[in-house]
Amino acid sequence: MTETAAPGVQYGPREGYADNVSRELVLELHRTMVRIRLFEEHSGKLVESGDMPGFLHLYVGEEAVATGVMSVFTDDDQMTSTHRGHGHAIAKGAEFRPMFAELYGKTTGYCKGRGGSMHIGDTRKGMLGANAIVGGGIPIAVGAAFASQYRGDGTVAASFFGDGATNIGAFHEAVNMAAVWDLPVLFVCENNGYAEFTAQGNHMKLDDIAERAASYGIPGVVVDGMDVLAVRAVAVEAVERAKRGEGPTLIEAKTYRFFDHQGIKGMRIPYRDPAEVEAWRERDAIKLLEAVGVSRGLVTEAELAANWAETEAEILEAIEFARNSPDPDPADILDDVYTV
Repeated sequence: MTETAAPGVQYGPREGYADNVSRELVLELHRTMVRIRLFEEHSGKLVESGDMPGFLHLYVGEEAVATGVMSVFTDDDQMTSTHRGHGHAIAKGAEFRPMFAELYGKTTGYCKGRGGSMHIGDTRKGMLGANAIVGGGIPIAVGAAFASQYRGDGTVAASFFGDGATNIGAFHEAVNMAAVWDLPVLFVCENNGYAEFTAQGNHMKLDDIAERAASYGIPGVVVDGMDVLAVRAVAVEAVERAKRGEGPTLIEAKTYRFFDHQGIKGMRIPYRDPAEVEAWRERDAIKLLEAVGVSRGLVTEAELAANWAETEAEILEAIEFARNSPDPDPADILDDVYTV
């Protein structure tokens, strides 16, 4: 990685990071991003039509970040998510059926229909849950990393959060603790440029959030969040560093959400220039990976199309499963709430 003028900040990954990419890796990363994209687009349309209750914060546009980082993780490694957490869950291995069921409020959902969109989790896959509180998952990931270090089991943890979360106290307290104790954790800031409707320049003076890593004596790395291969390469180095006992890394992935803060319709208020949105759409992470794979002769367009078609069919089946699943019984309202 190359040092920049900002103290402690690096722009990753190293030169040649994509030179030895395999066919299998391209297909795996592509499949994960397609799964996230189609899940989100279908979910958004279901809510908009009134078929599915509630509202959703969609991850469309940011797929490369979760996919790149989680492609380095195992089921034993752990992670925490955000209110925009469907993509993280899918990248960690969550299945469509219980995810759709959770969004529909059904008993077959990951949280038995009690958590909804912003609380999906699957501890069997190391997914410690999405969190509706901005920055709320950061200290939890640090706790998981401390437990890993205490047990000496060689696992790592990661926390995903947005640019706005780096302004809250929990972020600074958690990163400081992780740095002091050299905990095996990745802090992954998905910087899409907006904290809800507020542009980054209106709530901080930094251009690169990764600069904040210097305050805690840990590496801060900026990476193109629309390049899944670049994100993966940076994550590989951060995980290797953590497993050597050298502590955490703050990764800032510059990315963009294609839809509004919540929902799939157009902007409710004109806080983004449509030209800006279109410019980022031109750098769609899925299209970029497809271009790399095809141009290098690693995959064919037919194979990529098959990923889209197979995922579409699986999603349609999962939606029907969720629709036909039983509603919660009011008599069970206190189950899983109290323990003795």
